[in-house]
Amino acid sequence: MSMTMEDDIKRWTAKRKAALVMEIIQGKTTISEASRSFDISPSEIEEWVDEAKRGMENALRAKPLDIREQYERQLKELQEAYGEAMLEIRARKKPNYGAEICNCHRSRAR
Repeated sequence: MSMTMEDDIKRWTAKRKAALVMEIIQGKTTISEASRSFDISPSEIEEWVDEAKRGMENALRAKPLDIREQYERQLKELQEAYGEAMLEIRARKKPNYGAEICNCHRSRAR
């Protein structure tokens, strides 16, 4: 591996991740080699590569989306999905109020 990093990296900064991802994109190393060399799961390195690709795609757009705007849009979508799920859960848990009232009256009559 041509990467000039310390062998025992304690913390993977964005700069270190970017350097590794660039080596993978340039074909200087593979995800498997990097995984073995740095004792990181291949899936984690794949996530870094995917994030880098998304970042590059955004940077190359005619009108790049602001990172904050991206997160706010994603948060709004997740909040809407959560709200819908909560409404569905409440609808399924809705008690049968008529039956409870009848049972209460019967127990008082005894």
